[in-house]
Amino acid sequence: MILTKCAQCAAPLEHNAPRCGICKLRYCGRDCQKRHWKSHKPFCQEIKRGGGAEQYNADKKYKEFVAVAVEKCAADTKGQTCYICTQALHWKTKEGLVRMCACRGTSGCAHVSCLEEQAKILVAEAEENNLGNDAFDKRWDRWHHCGLCEQRYHGVVLCALSWACWKTYVGRPEADETRTMAMGQLANGLSCAELFADAMHVRETELAMLRRQGKTDAPCFLNVQCNLANTYQKLGRFAECLKMQRLNFALSLRVYGREEEEHLTTVTNLVAVLLDWDGSGPGRFDEAKSLLSHSLPVARRVLGESHRITLIMRLSYEEARYLDPSATLNDHREAVMALEEVARDARRVLGAAHPIVEQMERALQNARRVLHAHEDHEARRRGAPQGS
Repeated sequence: MILTKCAQCAAPLEHNAPRCGICKLRYCGRDCQKRHWKSHKPFCQEIKRGGGAEQYNADKKYKEFVAVAVEKCAADTKGQTCYICTQALHWKTKEGLVRMCACRGTSGCAHVSCLEEQAKILVAEAEENNLGNDAFDKRWDRWHHCGLCEQRYHGVVLCALSWACWKTYVGRPEADETRTMAMGQLANGLSCAELFADAMHVRETELAMLRRQGKTDAPCFLNVQCNLANTYQKLGRFAECLKMQRLNFALSLRVYGREEEEHLTTVTNLVAVLLDWDGSGPGRFDEAKSLLSHSLPVARRVLGESHRITLIMRLSYEEARYLDPSATLNDHREAVMALEEVARDARRVLGAAHPIVEQMERALQNARRVLHAHEDHEARRRGAPQGS
């Protein structure tokens, strides 16, 4: 993660925490800095030559996650070449290939270093030529979307590419918007690799930074707060998550209105915690279904039936139906049929290995178990043979 804890005692750091005068490594206080000096001294100049503590840490983490991503993708990319440089091994880093998008067959294999260089060039062109927000955002997408299938990377590949993004812009001033976007990209990558505690520290740091800059009413603040709430949910901090998601829903409705993708995303976030609001006990199914009954038609009309957000809403609605203790046998049957349909659509659009597709497959299997149990119960109640 980024350096948000004291190098000596691991206590959370304030923004103005003391730093090493040579390499800028941060500490919670002067006492910790003095105690750490003996073990830190042999590496201090090396860290300075590496660009300072934050840059050095980002470069190191990038290399670690590239190695993990290449190993994870080894079977899928065996015998392939990079679609950017056309080589199997990167000419400089000697790294192997990765692919975690919707590309299939011989398409989509690349080196993280090539993806990084491609994104850096495109973003630099947008900045140098003062292109508008839409043009900039389209180029920024190369930090997290495949340039061929245009689907978002996932898992450790997204995490490695996110470290590449962060190491590229970490040296810029704190108020630089591109640096802020890179910090958010890093948090997203850590979450996608299921490193939720690390992602939480990055998101909390980003939120505190935006507060210092007075951006509490800006869309970027809402986005970070939504993502932080999602991370709290992953870490089992459900009360904090639900409270924050309700605030996010109200704020996004005021900022964006009902038909913008950003607001529809906050709907999916709130519904997710309503379905699993305390991590174990019954979710708040009526509220979840009410929200989705109003928002799902909007998502279908504005984004389309096969958009990622629409797919998630379709999944969530059927989960709310079959998980509800008051669901009828007909509810369970309809939920299974609808989940089969949405799973097919998701596999076609996102690819079979995508995390959303895997989530849908698990939901479908669970819905089928619930349906079979309900059918067996009805058979026993009527005196018919079980499993019929």
